[in-house]
Amino acid sequence: MSAATILVADDDRAIRTVLTQALARLGHEVRTTGNAATLWRWVSDGQGDLVITDVVMPDENGLDLIPRIKKIRPDLRIVVMSAQNTLITAVKAAERGAFEYLPKPFDLKELVSVVERALNANQPPVHHPADGDAGDEQLPLIGRSPAMQEIYRVLARLMGTDLTVMITGESGTGKELVARALHDYGKRRNGPFVAINMAAIPRELIESELFGHEKGAFTGATNRSTGRFEQAQGGTLFLDEIGDMPLEAQTRLLRVLQEGEYTTVGGRTPIKTDVRIVAATHRDLRTLIRQGLFREDLFYRLNVVPIRLPPLRERTEDVALLVRHFLNQAASQGLPIKSIDQPAMERLKRYRWPGNVRELENLVRRLAALYAQEVIGLDVIEVELADAAPSSPQVEEVHSEGLGSAVERHLKDYFAAHKDGMPSNGLYDRILREVERPLITLSLSATRGNQIKAAQLLGLNRNTLRKKIRELDIQVVRGLK
Repeated sequence: MSAATILVADDDRAIRTVLTQALARLGHEVRTTGNAATLWRWVSDGQGDLVITDVVMPDENGLDLIPRIKKIRPDLRIVVMSAQNTLITAVKAAERGAFEYLPKPFDLKELVSVVERALNANQPPVHHPADGDAGDEQLPLIGRSPAMQEIYRVLARLMGTDLTVMITGESGTGKELVARALHDYGKRRNGPFVAINMAAIPRELIESELFGHEKGAFTGATNRSTGRFEQAQGGTLFLDEIGDMPLEAQTRLLRVLQEGEYTTVGGRTPIKTDVRIVAATHRDLRTLIRQGLFREDLFYRLNVVPIRLPPLRERTEDVALLVRHFLNQAASQGLPIKSIDQPAMERLKRYRWPGNVRELENLVRRLAALYAQEVIGLDVIEVELADAAPSSPQVEEVHSEGLGSAVERHLKDYFAAHKDGMPSNGLYDRILREVERPLITLSLSATRGNQIKAAQLLGLNRNTLRKKIRELDIQVVRGLK
C-alpha cells in the first residue's frame, strides 16, 4: 500500500490525535479538522485520497456531506464514524455511499484494516441511493453492543442487494425484526413483505400455502387461491422456521430457487417469481442435514448470507436500553410511566433470559401494568424472575394432553400465523388428510405392512384403505416395523 493523504474530520481532538499517530506510522499524510466546512474545502480543491469523518460536527452532519462529496469526486472513498450506534446510522451511511461505517468507540486495528481495504480497493464502491431517508422515529432493532453493531454493518451492506439471507438465533432474539429491516430499508421497500411460519403450517398444506392452488385441485378447493410466492411478488418472502419444513416441500422450494418459476397445486402454467428470500430458524440446520431431515443443496441456496443473532445473555449491555425502550412503548400505549432502579437493572443484566428479548419485553409490560409504584425495585424483579422459571408439571401437562387438545393447539397456531388474513379455502378436507396420513402410516407399521390387518384395525373396507394409500402417496413395505 503506497503512501496516501487521509483527511480526518472529527470534533473530538483526542480522536484526531490518535488517528494521526496510527495512520502516520503507516507512512500516510494525515490532515485533520474539527468541522465540515474545512473538510469540504479540502475535498473541493482535489485534496485527499481517503476521507474519515464523524457524523456529528458543529457545523454540519457528516452524513449530509457524503452525497455532496460523491457528486464532485465519486471515486473518493469515505469512512464514517459515529457514536450514534444504531441501525439507522449504518443504513444511512451505506445509502449515501460510504465505503464503511465504524461505531464509536472503535478498535484501532479494525480502523487501520478498513483504511487499507479502502485504499487498495480497485473498484469504486457501489452507491445505492434510497428513495428517501430512513427515519429515526421507530428503530426496528435496539442495541449498541459490539454484537449488534456488527449486525448493523452487515445489514447496511445488504440493503442495496437481493441476496438471499439466512437468519439463525434462539427463539425471541428478533429474527423477524431483522427480516423486516432488510425489507423496509432495502431496494424492495415499496413491495409487499409476506411472512409464513413453517412450524405453524400442517405438512399437507404447505405447498398450497406457498404456491397456491387451482379450483378443483383437491377436495374442497372450490376457488383458485394465491400462494405466498404470488402475494410477495416484487417484495420479500420471509420463510420463518425453515428447519421445520417437510422434505417434500423442501424439494419443490429448491426447484423454485433454481429455476425462478413455479406452478400452483393443480396448475400447469409456470409462473415467474420475483421475490427476495429471507429465511430464519432457531434449529441447527447442519445437524438436520446429517440426520437426513434437511436438504444440503437447499441449505446452500438459502445460506448465501448467514446472520447469527446473539442471545440476550451475550449482549447484556443492551438490557438497560431495551428496558427503557419497552417502558416508553408501554407508556405510549396508555400504561403508567415506570422506571427501574439501578440494583433492579443490575439483576436483570445477570439473568440468563432463556426467552431472550421477547421474554424481556413481556416482563417489562407486566411491570408497567401490574405494579403501582413508579420506580420498580429489586424486590419486585426477584419475585418476577422467580415466577418466570418453567415448572415440571407444565412440561408433563403438554406431554399428556389429549389428541383433541393437541389438534386444537396446532390449529390455533395455524390461524395465528395468518394474522389478519385467512387460510385458503378447502381447510376441512386438507386437515382431514393431514390426520389421515400418520394414522394410516402408523397402522400399516403396526401390522408390518399387512393391508388386510390394517383395514381391520382402522375399521375400513380393504378397497377404501387401498384408495387412501394411493391418494396420500403412502409407501407400504411388508414385513418391516
